[in-house]
Amino acid sequence: MANLLGKEHSPYLLQHQHNPVHWKPWGREALDQAAAENKLIIVSIGYSTCHWCHVMERESFENPEVAALMNKYFVSIKVDREERPDIDQIYMIAVQLMTGSGGWPLNCICLPDGRPIYGGTYFRSDDWSHLLQQLQKMWMENPQMAHEYADKLAEGIRLSDGIPVDRLEEPFGKNHLQGIVRPWKQQFDHTYGGLTRAPKFPMPGNWDFLLQYAVLENDQELLEHVHFTLKKMASGGIYDHVGGGFARYSVDERWHIPHFEKMLYDNAQLVSLYLSAWQQRPDPQYRRTVEETLEWVSREMTAPNGGFYCALDADSEGIEGKFYIFSLKEIQQLDGKGLNEGDIELLTSHFHLSEKGNWEEEGTNVLYHDSDADELAAQQGFSAEEWNQYLRELKSALQTYRSGRVRPGLDNKQLTSWNALMLKAFAESFRVLEDKRYLDIALRNAAFIRRELYTEKGGLLHQPADPNRSIAGYLDDYAFCIEAWIALYEATFDEQWILEAKRLTDYAIGHFLNKEQGVFYYTDDGSDHLITRKSELMDNVMPSSNSALFRAIQKLGVIFDHQEYSDLVAQVLPRIITPMQQYGTAYSNWAILLLHEVYGSVELILSGESAADFRKAIDRQYIPNKLVLGGTESRLPILQGRLSGQSLAYVCRNRTCSLPVKTADELLELIDSSRRP
Repeated sequence: MANLLGKEHSPYLLQHQHNPVHWKPWGREALDQAAAENKLIIVSIGYSTCHWCHVMERESFENPEVAALMNKYFVSIKVDREERPDIDQIYMIAVQLMTGSGGWPLNCICLPDGRPIYGGTYFRSDDWSHLLQQLQKMWMENPQMAHEYADKLAEGIRLSDGIPVDRLEEPFGKNHLQGIVRPWKQQFDHTYGGLTRAPKFPMPGNWDFLLQYAVLENDQELLEHVHFTLKKMASGGIYDHVGGGFARYSVDERWHIPHFEKMLYDNAQLVSLYLSAWQQRPDPQYRRTVEETLEWVSREMTAPNGGFYCALDADSEGIEGKFYIFSLKEIQQLDGKGLNEGDIELLTSHFHLSEKGNWEEEGTNVLYHDSDADELAAQQGFSAEEWNQYLRELKSALQTYRSGRVRPGLDNKQLTSWNALMLKAFAESFRVLEDKRYLDIALRNAAFIRRELYTEKGGLLHQPADPNRSIAGYLDDYAFCIEAWIALYEATFDEQWILEAKRLTDYAIGHFLNKEQGVFYYTDDGSDHLITRKSELMDNVMPSSNSALFRAIQKLGVIFDHQEYSDLVAQVLPRIITPMQQYGTAYSNWAILLLHEVYGSVELILSGESAADFRKAIDRQYIPNKLVLGGTESRLPILQGRLSGQSLAYVCRNRTCSLPVKTADELLELIDSSRRP
């Protein structure tokens, strides 16, 4: 018999609907039952593509004896962390305070009122049963101890995101940026790229900041390490060379063996990062990586309604990575099926396939290639165009073969924040690669967001409403959506998008701002705030909701000449500089905010019928701190008196604009001269 999760829409919750555990979704019913029966609560949090979540389910939650123990003494609640990140945030902090680390599956044992008293991540079945028995015994014999510990832990959770009130004795300057970058460089892995650690996460926000800083500061050594890292990542097994897209992380230091799940948010940010890298250094591998990743999103991650799905599982047929690996024998059997003997020989060499294999299962291979493979192909006589076309044909044959396998599970949730990140990536790809298909996909996704993710009161939902519930948007939904609307404006000069970005920003300021701290809460002022109302500050695999919103506010302050926006940025930065310099990798998006505050923005105003041509010329260049505005008429303050039917372009800095120029070449020269010391 299915438990109560059978009525849910989350793929993760539905995965557990036939467990013998009497799972309940998070809600008033479960909490009221715990209070009425004076039972401890198990809050078990994960997501549908989480490998170790599947393992713990098989070992513990499908075990009748373990389930009987849970059912007798506890109220058990299952939570999809992507559907309810606010709940995940609270209990993740609790587990980190208790154990010093966190991850998923995340399992917390709580008092009947929801306050945690113990927690951890993955537990073996015997350990899990023993833990539950010990906690139940303590709850029966000494409940006062549990309450005292819960009080202390709840206070720790409440104070965990407090930020110091620092007073800067000098204006923001390059010295503050250098204080962030200098210790960062000491962690560089000069053999394999990235930082010296394993596992390795792509962390696109880290490399975005370092790329921007290296260019603006003219730090050539740093610039080379950024490109070295990006080449290594795109060449390693963490990238799906057959179908496009990156896995969540590599388990080794070489970027070779991936944890095979593919997340929408990783790939959205990596598209934007590789676009920037291609602008700065037009390496064909960067463009190929972007195009293949966007093809994968269009082919496998796009719903009929124009929205994007969340993720692909690491497992298929219950085995991690089975969909993605190849044996040498499989490749050789493709002879005469779209490939000839020479093709197979090249494939084997290019992707380092061997009979022994390089994956944990004997004889299987995770594909990777040398980071200088394009140069090696040129030495063999291939032109860049010939090599690109040949690779496309070889990969197409592999993809056709692989399509006959059992596919990994799809998490078909459509989250506002992740959709907005991918929308932004498509809009930027249209600008940089000049392919209108990308703009069409971005606009279709924008229509989906406005149709299915807006509330009647003008706010956002976290995901489309279903018959069970309507989840109010979180701060990251607003922050990334605002950034997406800014990106759409810069791609189209259609002012509805920039005006909508401002409207959502004002909504967020009105409903999320913590005026005392000068930062934003993660939940709005009408939400169920659980134990406490938290603020998300540290950047991780995604930018924090606060840093993303402040970056958008910084841009809108310039575009609308709105002092309140600029003041918000000026007030928050002094409070973040100290943690930025102590732990730069966890504040990289904040560091970009500081970088643009120090260097200022370059506003490029493009007027007349040739505005799109001007923009194409600009977007072939890497100008990390630019804002692009234009058209033939406007309501924006920054554009007043500068737009007309005449094709003209201006370069503005610090509220001062150049004399207009009439050609793209003149504009590029003007931009170049404005960046010289």
